[in-house]
Amino acid sequence: MRFNSNWNRRGFLGTVGMIAGAVLAPQRLFSLNRAAPVSTKVSGFGRTGNPYEELGVTTLINCEGTMTTLGGSLPHPQLEAVMTMAGRHFVSISKLEVAAGNRIAEMLKLPGDYSALVTSGAAAAIQSGLAGILTGGDEKLIRQLPDLTGMKSEVIIQKSHRNPFDHQLRSTGIKLIEIETVDDLHAAVSNRTAMMHFTNFANAAGQIKVDEWVKLARQYGLPCMNDAAADTPPVSHLWDYANMGYDLITFSGGKAIRGPQCAGLLIGRKEMVANALLNNSPNEDTLGRSQKVGKEEILGMVKALELFLAEDHDALAKEWQARLELISRQITKVPGVSTSFFVPDIANHVPHMRITWDEARISLSAEQASKLLRSSKPAIAIGGGEGKPGLAMNSFMLQPGEDKIVAAQLTKLFHEHAA
Repeated sequence: MRFNSNWNRRGFLGTVGMIAGAVLAPQRLFSLNRAAPVSTKVSGFGRTGNPYEELGVTTLINCEGTMTTLGGSLPHPQLEAVMTMAGRHFVSISKLEVAAGNRIAEMLKLPGDYSALVTSGAAAAIQSGLAGILTGGDEKLIRQLPDLTGMKSEVIIQKSHRNPFDHQLRSTGIKLIEIETVDDLHAAVSNRTAMMHFTNFANAAGQIKVDEWVKLARQYGLPCMNDAAADTPPVSHLWDYANMGYDLITFSGGKAIRGPQCAGLLIGRKEMVANALLNNSPNEDTLGRSQKVGKEEILGMVKALELFLAEDHDALAKEWQARLELISRQITKVPGVSTSFFVPDIANHVPHMRITWDEARISLSAEQASKLLRSSKPAIAIGGGEGKPGLAMNSFMLQPGEDKIVAAQLTKLFHEHAA
């Protein structure tokens, strides 16, 4: 793809200047018409109110949580209204990104030298954040990626932190250097090292913990990134890792924050965030050009964060626990069925319930139960017990009344397979 007339040397420097200026003079974000959305009568496709069924796709009761494969989370009605407003106007996307980033930094009370960028998911934040570290603000290097000639070429990561999402790191052309101990890290650091990467949900698995990792990065003078995609709640994680000193932190927007499913956040030092934007859509001939985030998603993320910060998270956790307890009371009436409750230390840090049963009394494996529930009417998504016996579920993506449906379906399933 060639550059268009807006992405020449002058345009590039203009974008850089616009980003730098916004650091000193945050722009007003909500200048759009705030009139209530106009109700539109739908004809043709969508007229039934369930376009999924019109396509022959089954909707699900979601007991697995904010899984991308299930569509993330359900947006707040106010979020939908703001996104509708956004769709009625044209705007400079680069200026909007900077203004939104300034507003987000203010809302989260980030350190003074931090800002934010709305991305097309946490995966895009990982890629663009690293790309900005590799290229800085150099237009030639930005166009050159993933050819790393003249750039640093390695990222250090703990072996236990490797996962499918580090594909976004590798897409920049870098080589991942796996380490396990502090001594390994010392041996791995070289003049080729661009960054140290941390996967937040793997904190317990690695020998070097989240607080020590960033201190080591400071010691070696290296940028460090923390992928905390699904790690809200608690809400404080939105600023904890910036206050800890991480240069870049990524979050999914469409999980517990309940923002647009195709949006995410890159939080970090202003210069690095600015360079990430230069490597991202809407700028052409960039590695991140395919990761377009629209004006609707950008404003949607700002509104979603406003709503998320205002929620009573303790009250929500109690409500989610009460739903699980309702289900537990019903299904444990079936002889042989037991339940227990837990909250993961990190990632989807919300009340969960493990469901187990005596297979001598109920002739059903966890895998069979999950498949049968997925094919039932209504269809219910409940996963395996995360490496442990039985099924594991949470309730924070359930809609009102669905806890009773889940209880009834599980009870029916267990009765049908009683020995």
